[in-house]
Amino acid sequence: MRIGELARRTGVSERSLRYYEAQGLLRAERTPGGHRDYPDAAVDRVIRIQELYAAGLHSEKIRQLLPCMRDRDGGPSAIATPKLVADLTAERDRIDRMIADLRRSRDTLDEVIRTARDA
Repeated sequence: MRIGELARRTGVSERSLRYYEAQGLLRAERTPGGHRDYPDAAVDRVIRIQELYAAGLHSEKIRQLLPCMRDRDGGPSAIATPKLVADLTAERDRIDRMIADLRRSRDTLDEVIRTARDA
């Protein structure tokens, strides 16, 4: 499929898709006319990339991680290295800390809202 179709099917801009390709996160074959031609599996790959960005991972970490994941279900493949596992564990711990911080912030806001309503 062409880049416009992939953008429509994933809701990701063509500019972002080109960026993913430049970062080594996404691959496209080229037609004789030089147009990008993505396989159907690119839809799942782009969705996975979006999920990983949303989790706070940067493109270099995503590039390391993607070969260790199956696109269709996001499950692990057998090629994850111990270093990658350690790096991902650290990322998960960072996300857990962020979640805890956000919960504390939400709790503080809830207290202020309750106080303001009761006043």
